[in-house]
Amino acid sequence: MTDGDEFDAPERVADLEAAAAGPFGDAGDRTVDEDDYLSEEVEEEGHPVRTAIEWGAIIVGAFLAALIIKTWLFQAFFIPSGSMLPTLEVGDRVLVNKLSYELHDINRGDLVVFERPPDSGSDPEIHDLIKRVIGLPGEQIETNEGRVVIDGRILEEPYLPDRTRTLNLQPQTIPDGFVFVMGDNRGDSRDSRTFGPISEGLVIGRAFVRVWPVTDFTFL
Repeated sequence: MTDGDEFDAPERVADLEAAAAGPFGDAGDRTVDEDDYLSEEVEEEGHPVRTAIEWGAIIVGAFLAALIIKTWLFQAFFIPSGSMLPTLEVGDRVLVNKLSYELHDINRGDLVVFERPPDSGSDPEIHDLIKRVIGLPGEQIETNEGRVVIDGRILEEPYLPDRTRTLNLQPQTIPDGFVFVMGDNRGDSRDSRTFGPISEGLVIGRAFVRVWPVTDFTFL
């Protein structure tokens, strides 16, 4: 080390100490650390409040999302009777697409949930019914030896058990804007054979999947 180096060393140390002290004097006199601790304490005290607000926003958002989905998109329905056996059993739950018939017409074979017609004779505590669409607007429907006949042609119904007979169906023409619905359990179903064709305006949507029991999950 040279003499110049020895002479400059104390000045360098002083410079470093001054830099550490900053504009407010000695480093030992600084209160920045105390302020930092105070800030952290205040922030920590406000944390539960922010958490409650965040969870409240999440809950409200989830509720609104569920309401929107149930009102305009999908809704689950409980099967209270055996009128749709063997396709659906008592206690099953199905998911109904409420937008289906905003996008296309009602199709033959669809399982539709609809508001209970006033003259249906069903339990008044049951507000909605589920049946299968058999006849469409403008079609002539009748039976021949226990088989459904549409416009003179026998309707193939693979969803029914073998040797199922459809009885008590008077020949008729389905009015425009109406559909003819029947349960798959033809011997134990109050349907259009009883209360006539239903207005398409009563249809809530199409049941497209059985979601309960989980072991019987299937598309309809």
